[in-house]
Amino acid sequence: MRVISGKFKGRNLVTFTADHIRPTTDRVKESLFNIIQSEVENAVVLDLFSGTGNLGIEALSRGAQKVTFVENNKKSLKIVRENLKSLNIKENVEILDEDVFEFMNSAPQLVFDLILIDPPFTEIWGDKIMTALARSAIFTDNVTVAIETGTKEPIGKKYGALKCVTQRVFGDKTLSIFRREN
Repeated sequence: MRVISGKFKGRNLVTFTADHIRPTTDRVKESLFNIIQSEVENAVVLDLFSGTGNLGIEALSRGAQKVTFVENNKKSLKIVRENLKSLNIKENVEILDEDVFEFMNSAPQLVFDLILIDPPFTEIWGDKIMTALARSAIFTDNVTVAIETGTKEPIGKKYGALKCVTQRVFGDKTLSIFRREN
């Protein structure tokens, strides 16, 4: 795994052994950031199910103002911290050891411009996550949400004010981009 573009371009992230993580491939990550390129700079970013921190770190590298990583798996939290340390990223990051669903229900004072979601590949949570997110108060009026799900996993086209604007399939993964309808 490496950072694809921006300030940390070409830098490798730490190697790890963890059965519960299947990081976003460079191909999917590059496609994602090509789609959301204009929304990243100066954005306040939320990385849900952070895993390795791969997506949030890419956003920081491309000029995000701040990234909040939410993860409750101890191995994953250690990997996120190691990745941030290896890149000497100390500012404009927050790491929360918290369940994603509890976070969405209890963080109304926090609002995000860009939300990156890559739930565990062993779970079928896409619809549940998007439903919970649409009911939360954690996003701005101009939010962009990117979620990776399994291709056989059902994901709707609309959740409250969040409407799917594009979907791309990469093997067994689907990348869906939602924006808030105003």
